Amino acid sequence: MIAGERCTRACGFCAVSTAKPFALDNEEPARVAEAIRRMKLKHVVITAVARDDLADGGANHFAETIRAIRTMDAEIVIEVLTPDFNGKTESLQAVLNAKPDIFNHNLETVERLTPLVRSRAKYRRSLQVLKRAKELDPAVVTKSGIMLGLGETETELFQSMDDLREAGVQVLTLGQYLRPTPSHLPVVEYIRPETFELFKGIGEQKGFEYVASGPLVRSSYHAADYHPAWRRALA
Repeated sequence: MIAGERCTRACGFCAVSTAKPFALDNEEPARVAEAIRRMKLKHVVITAVARDDLADGGANHFAETIRAIRTMDAEIVIEVLTPDFNGKTESLQAVLNAKPDIFNHNLETVERLTPLVRSRAKYRRSLQVLKRAKELDPAVVTKSGIMLGLGETETELFQSMDDLREAGVQVLTLGQYLRPTPSHLPVVEYIRPETFELFKGIGEQKGFEYVASGPLVRSSYHAADYHPAWRRALA
């Protein structure tokens, strides 16, 4: 996670601290690249807190981190998990210009529950971010994730799957919401493992290239299990 430990949003599911962030550390991209080199990673997921205090939402910091990793090793698969940048196309463009292999932005929940679950984020804006990312760079793989157990219905979940597919999203993660602390949103339902398997099959039928679905699945869960097609061709 880059861009600090303080988030400008206060989502009902997230344990990251909400506070006024510190200034960006310009040396961080180089340190991230060095850490990746030392750990000999082949697939990395770069995420960040929401930085609504910055005009670009932290997009250029993402870009600099991607470039630092590419300079260190051009063969590493780079996945970014970004905030919505308040829907700013120029911020999206800045990230995509750095050529990540996978662009992930989580929908998190169904449309009805979005105002309860997500701080400042909007369901339709997130869909537009994903759609716009694909338009700006058709080669990038787009990915999104949804937490289950917050009170959504199956009908609502399937509609969200359809909405993501309409936005061109190729990879989907489905996982169980777990309450970080008593001050966060309660778990409404624990989804059974066999139900997650059912949802995986439905997602595949709807056209997702890859679906990770299970109680312990998170956005970055076994991320390297999915390899972009052009990377597979080189393997």
